[in-house]
Amino acid sequence: MTAILSSLPRRKFDVVVIGAGGAGMRCSLQLAQAGLSVAVLSKVFPTRSHTVAAQGGISASLGNMSEDHWQWHMYDTVKGSDWLGDQDAIEFLCREAPNAVYELEHFGMPFDRNPDGTIYQRPFGGHTSHFGEKPVQRACAAADRTGHALLHTLYQRNVASRTHFFVEWMALDLIRNDDGDVLGVTALEMETGDIYILEAKTTVLATGGAGRIWAASTNAFINTGDGLGMVARAGIPLQDMEFWQFHPTGVAGAGVLITEGVRGEGGILLNKDGERFMERYAPNLKDLAPRDFVSRSMDQEIKEGRGCGPDGNYVVLKLDHLGADVINKRLPSIREIAIRFGNVDPIKEPIPVVPTIHYQMGGIPANYHGQVLQWDAASQSNKVVNGLYAIGECAAVSVHGANRLGTNSLLDLVVFGRATGNHIVDTHLERQREHKDLAVESVTKSLDRVNALETRASGEKVQDVGNAMRIAMQQHCGVFRTLDLLNKGVAKIDEVAEQAKNIYFKDKSKVFNMARQEALEIENMIEVARATIKSASLRTESRGAHALNDHPERDDVNWLKHTLWYSNDGRVEYKPVQMKPLTVETIPPKARTF
Repeated sequence: MTAILSSLPRRKFDVVVIGAGGAGMRCSLQLAQAGLSVAVLSKVFPTRSHTVAAQGGISASLGNMSEDHWQWHMYDTVKGSDWLGDQDAIEFLCREAPNAVYELEHFGMPFDRNPDGTIYQRPFGGHTSHFGEKPVQRACAAADRTGHALLHTLYQRNVASRTHFFVEWMALDLIRNDDGDVLGVTALEMETGDIYILEAKTTVLATGGAGRIWAASTNAFINTGDGLGMVARAGIPLQDMEFWQFHPTGVAGAGVLITEGVRGEGGILLNKDGERFMERYAPNLKDLAPRDFVSRSMDQEIKEGRGCGPDGNYVVLKLDHLGADVINKRLPSIREIAIRFGNVDPIKEPIPVVPTIHYQMGGIPANYHGQVLQWDAASQSNKVVNGLYAIGECAAVSVHGANRLGTNSLLDLVVFGRATGNHIVDTHLERQREHKDLAVESVTKSLDRVNALETRASGEKVQDVGNAMRIAMQQHCGVFRTLDLLNKGVAKIDEVAEQAKNIYFKDKSKVFNMARQEALEIENMIEVARATIKSASLRTESRGAHALNDHPERDDVNWLKHTLWYSNDGRVEYKPVQMKPLTVETIPPKARTF
């Protein structure tokens, strides 16, 4: 094996960033501008990363359209998280938001404008003024293509800063020495099928979410939880994986996202009787209540027989009353999506919508500097994993807690991407002349995992295992959950995980072998599915996106704590939520009403 290792191509960098979405490219920009050698790995061309699909906006308390303050934004984020978010990280996020948005503006991001030239801001679900009194206009938007504008802006700045992109590469495993330090990654070059060792003084995971573990998802096919799988196999726990956001408005039957910005512009949800039913569930915020609340309300309407269509399995989103001018100016992509995927023109008729899996609130434990954390149960404290950072949707900072507010996702990317870049720059990597000795055993373990796939001549088909996983998650871990459903789901996912140990593919060619890539992705997704279903089965309360029929109330006495799931033995530990902000007073838990 030593001979094999010596034959592997090796590259050395100050920093390797895994993922070229908004978080990865905002971080790499900061690093490249500081003169560090940076490699950014991406399975797709950077501007095809999933950030490009974000539609509605990026939140910041600019106050361009109505009075606003970052502390009101912080209150909404804490309340939206159902008090599972860490208040120090949430304060950092909301306080830095205006600067982050103005910086994007100066980078050249083409925001929509008000007549006076300031950035246009639309209302969004769960965003209020005066600590919850009334809706506020806080979402800075570029029509309904905000993520597209953000991603292209960051890519152009990175190109100008000579960031080194490795396009169509897949990271395989973390390289970790006996001290637990991360020394880089093993990675697959898709074009050749060759495996490389990429050594780094610091490794940043920005691999996005894993929404493809469900059958119905707004996520792209690349969202397979690669960073989470790498971390889980390296012995680091995954945090709060029971909390997944169902977006209220996925196109029925297709799952393609209809942005919350439609409701921000004045769109309304109706049942089969033409009733604006959100007025019953959330009399104050109505259709602009937080996403978990709206999704459960829609699901309730459908279950009680007030759904639309021949099977009564969806509700409709009406926006024709906004007029063609508003729709074509503010929501052009939504009209195109509705026509192509819903077979309706929203200028004339409503869009059929249903709650669809959308966003992962949990992930890799990290602080607001991006440093990955490992919980020490004996001392009841976090320990920093040297050489490893995590940012974006793959990370649990935790600012989103049990439920993310719309538009806080893009904000998360740029605020913590920048903060992580600054923290790495401040460690002065350029003064560390040599990389640490390569951890041969760690590399060997990664090669053995790939070799097992390469040499297996028979077994389970990748598609069959993937479909079994997605169906099990859809059936057992949906909008509403029961302990019986979850426990049966745990058994089913454990069964699928055993099948995944024997997956194989017939095509053993090297060049752009997508069968190999899909097999490797399944191994990552299985880790995420195991973490999700097990963590959910043990949380005996309802909080945010985790709505448990057996325990319909939130339990702050017993469950104001983060879940930590370990892959090697499937055990679950817990750590307390950080209730103390950085500079302001704690926002104490109270009932969520809208």
